Amino acid sequence: MRVIPSQDERDLAAMCRSVLAADLKPDAQWKALASAGILGLVVDAGLNDIGVFCVEAGRALCPRVVQSTLYAALAVDWLGVGSAWLPRLSSGEARGTYALFNPRDAADVTPQLRVRRDGDTCRVSGDVHYVADADLADVIVASTDAGVVAVDTTANGVDVEPLPIMGGFGVFTVRFDDVMIDEPTPVDEDQLRRTANALVALDCLDLVGVGEAVIDRTVDYTKMREQFGRPIASFQAAQHMVADMHIALAAARLAAQSAAFWVGRGKVATRETAIARIRAAEVKKVTLDAHQLHGGMGYVVDTGLHLFSERARVLSTLGGGADIAAKWLDGTRGSR
Repeated sequence: MRVIPSQDERDLAAMCRSVLAADLKPDAQWKALASAGILGLVVDAGLNDIGVFCVEAGRALCPRVVQSTLYAALAVDWLGVGSAWLPRLSSGEARGTYALFNPRDAADVTPQLRVRRDGDTCRVSGDVHYVADADLADVIVASTDAGVVAVDTTANGVDVEPLPIMGGFGVFTVRFDDVMIDEPTPVDEDQLRRTANALVALDCLDLVGVGEAVIDRTVDYTKMREQFGRPIASFQAAQHMVADMHIALAAARLAAQSAAFWVGRGKVATRETAIARIRAAEVKKVTLDAHQLHGGMGYVVDTGLHLFSERARVLSTLGGGADIAAKWLDGTRGSR
């Protein structure tokens, strides 16, 4: 696995950072990302390049619907379902999301939806929970007891209800009541596990971006903030805390890159994904240390620091936290 980014990856990161840094309204930002080819990375690039974007998305607190759409497109491409949606998702014409694993444990890919056949017609029923950005999605890629389906959210029988969650993060319960669908695409468990692991690894890279932004903010603040006539960055206790934050983030970055590397090369890579999830969960502590080093200012919402800590808490929990990921190390399959 290559640790040092290539020139192409550095150029992609710089371009993503430039687009995300522009002061644009959500619709304008969406169009800018589509025009820059970000939404087409699934078609035009590999998992590593999507990971480059995810780091910058976390750093800039990019609206998660962008990643939900990328993840839906990835599932469509890898699982061979609803191929007519791929051009629309990759061009930005449509938004998407997914329901492919248990939101409490990404290793659990047991389908929650049931398919009923009525002659030549297929219909799907059931509920899926904690589906990100379902209110904005045009299509939901979901697993059923008969295979994977791509469901148009405007179809009769689809109902989306918001779920309360920290930080106002947009997750929903989606109910399917005898919704007419195309014939499901059969997939095996390894295909679902590999796709789930890819999405977990990408979320870990989002957390890396969150950690990078938080550390940058914290270092700048400790250099500026003075106590007893000198910057608090000169105090050994503050230096040790920042050093620990850097160490935790470096481990999270390497573990997430390793998981994305092996999944992108066709492996299920459950072991690597578990380690990535365990390490990325440390970003939550990085954000809490940042609040402490900011002192009282760290708890003033005008600073925006809380937005990073809320994102870290949610992303280190959805799909299972470090305690759940540790269990994936028992009897893993598909690792290199």
